[in-house]
Amino acid sequence: MKKTVLITGCSSGFGRAAALHFAAQGWNVVATMRTPAAGAELAKRPGVLVTRLDVQERASIDAALTAAVERFGGLDVVVNNAGFGLHGIFESTPREKILEQFEVNVFGVMDVIRATLPHFARRGGGTFVNVSSGAGVFTLPMISLYCASKFALEGFSEALAYELTSQNVRMKIVEPGGVLDSQFVSRSAQEAAQGTIPPRYAAFARETERVSASLREARSKATSESVAEVIYTAATDASDRLRYVATDGIKPLVKLRRETSEDTYLAFMREHFLARPAPDGEAPR
Repeated sequence: MKKTVLITGCSSGFGRAAALHFAAQGWNVVATMRTPAAGAELAKRPGVLVTRLDVQERASIDAALTAAVERFGGLDVVVNNAGFGLHGIFESTPREKILEQFEVNVFGVMDVIRATLPHFARRGGGTFVNVSSGAGVFTLPMISLYCASKFALEGFSEALAYELTSQNVRMKIVEPGGVLDSQFVSRSAQEAAQGTIPPRYAAFARETERVSASLREARSKATSESVAEVIYTAATDASDRLRYVATDGIKPLVKLRRETSEDTYLAFMREHFLARPAPDGEAPR
């Protein structure tokens, strides 16, 4: 029998690429998104059901699960991909945007998992793939809230994995970073444009953008399709492996964070990501 996967956030980026990849491998795909009209092309694919799911609306989560079961009989894998990133200075970020960051990236994932677990129990097991980020492993300037949400997702997913093992449910975490061909980057830029930078942070923000631009250039080879392949690998890997680093560009920082001392890691990050003071009248280096 064909297996079935439900994927959140399929209107673009990793979600859309993952939906196409699973379908190409012969899976039934429930491609969910806040606005199903954005999935018109996906809906034309054999074995693909496009339906509405907004992770901030629990009723829509239940409706999507019901539609999936009615169409395909059940679910084998759920990929929690929906998310977005806030970029900017924490001090000037409105509280309502902070709440939205966590509602989408953390609480939305929790609600999807909570709604799905009874279904997996009836079927005797299943797999969750939570799409995290390199920003859930190491931190970077001016994305403190995005990092906070992804660190929370990482901790939640790891701890929950112990509980789920007793239920024959596997947890997988996929960690991409630096992919420029998705709308994630453009939405982050839009969010940043809506904010303001207090004047006393101006020099810091300029230096941060300079470093970030060089990082984006170095990571430009990563694509949504390559991340989708890793998502599929994680979903079909029967081992007890928990984490999958999905893009080569972030591997040096992941290695630095996980395989060196705290002092070594922090010294490197401060050297590369903190604007250094400049003499009066000169631009910061």
